[in-house]
Amino acid sequence: MKQYEKVCIVCPVGCRLTITEDSDSDSGYKVEGNNCPRGEKYGIKEVTNPTRVLTTTAKIKGSHYERLPVVTSDGIPKDKLFQCMKEINTLKLEAPINAGDIVIKNILDTGIDIIASRSMSKE
Repeated sequence: MKQYEKVCIVCPVGCRLTITEDSDSDSGYKVEGNNCPRGEKYGIKEVTNPTRVLTTTAKIKGSHYERLPVVTSDGIPKDKLFQCMKEINTLKLEAPINAGDIVIKNILDTGIDIIASRSMSKE
């Protein structure tokens, strides 16, 4: 029986979770130490398929700034974060770009888009 210790990052409380494999449970895991249902959901997801929202910048030409802030539309698997960064670093964007524009659709076939999180006008 495997047991995992995690700190929940869903809210500022930071509950210390103990996640144990449990064949009697529907999810296959038993979560203890959480103060809310979101902690249970987070604990199970963290041991089965951990994901993170990626926030970074991409190169942009023709604007006042040289980097455009971008973010993933949802959490991407942790094991694909570095591959995503490599793909984002190859981007050559040109101004103008509006906040919310998709700059990469379906990155690495994850179903997740890379979205501009700021508008940048042409210089």
